[in-house]
Amino acid sequence: MTTQTNRQFLLAKRPVGAATRETFTYQEVPVGEPATGQILVKNEYLSLDPAMRGWMNEGKSYIPPVGIGEVMRALGVGKVIASNNPGFAVGDYVNGALGVQDYFLGEPRGFYKVDPKLAPLPRYLSALGMTGMTAYFALLDVGAPKAGDTVVLSGAAGAVGSIAGQIAKIKGCRVVGIAGGADKCKFLIDELGFDGAIDYKNEDVHAGLKRECPKGVDVYFDNVGGDILDAVLSRLNLKARVVICGAISQYNNKEAVKGPANYLSLLVNRARMEGFVVMDYAAQFGAAGQEMAGWMAKGQLKSKEDIVEGLETFPETLMKLFSGENFGKLVLKI
Repeated sequence: MTTQTNRQFLLAKRPVGAATRETFTYQEVPVGEPATGQILVKNEYLSLDPAMRGWMNEGKSYIPPVGIGEVMRALGVGKVIASNNPGFAVGDYVNGALGVQDYFLGEPRGFYKVDPKLAPLPRYLSALGMTGMTAYFALLDVGAPKAGDTVVLSGAAGAVGSIAGQIAKIKGCRVVGIAGGADKCKFLIDELGFDGAIDYKNEDVHAGLKRECPKGVDVYFDNVGGDILDAVLSRLNLKARVVICGAISQYNNKEAVKGPANYLSLLVNRARMEGFVVMDYAAQFGAAGQEMAGWMAKGQLKSKEDIVEGLETFPETLMKLFSGENFGKLVLKI
């Protein structure tokens, strides 16, 4: 194994504003052998997620930050090519925190096996991975939609939003997606079966909400924060639920995060706003995955992956998330 080279991106500094290529150190090191309890994985696909920007920041969060000089954290899928761990055999495909590199060498903490015969590997990073689990539990547990409710989602053509919106349709809701650009809005309606779409890049969001949600909003699934959160808060119904799943519009701020100016709508409408972290539901992932796979088999749930090739493109590909360039779940093929 020592003749093989492992390309790695390490966190070089804590970014202020957007993360750029200068945020990372690129290096090439020899690939080692697994010690007792360890496995060696040849990484095939990495999941690129908005949460990665938060992992670069120092301070208290739901997960420790990536340390300076450490391989940048990323979830991924790959093939075990050497094992010194009785739970994993050579040839197994695994899902876990593989890092932004060609090979993972270490203890497989939190890793689990996946079957490429049942679904393409990238799907285990989208609908059948952490993305799907996020959409499932954030919507169903925190949002608690009921048949007939109006559900609005921001970042609706993105990885989590597109899946959460489809689940809301399965549950009998009226679903309206907020996305950027005519192509994405057309995709939401024509391909995913949403009832309405609002193009925040080309129309006034307040006017769009009035048009698409004439009876108000019962559940708002927020992935972006900022001005769009404020706009939807102005349309809440009595006892509405607001799911704070993400705030991608705020992650690269150089100043303080912009909070909601319309938060008194929560008081007036006796509404609830609640944050969500997917790992709180880890014990239930198996059952949720089975239900999601069943929906996919019936054609009720579609998964779209935006696959970019080349580990070397990592810094620039990651930034596609924050410019809204990605269309579906952003995956890096190594």
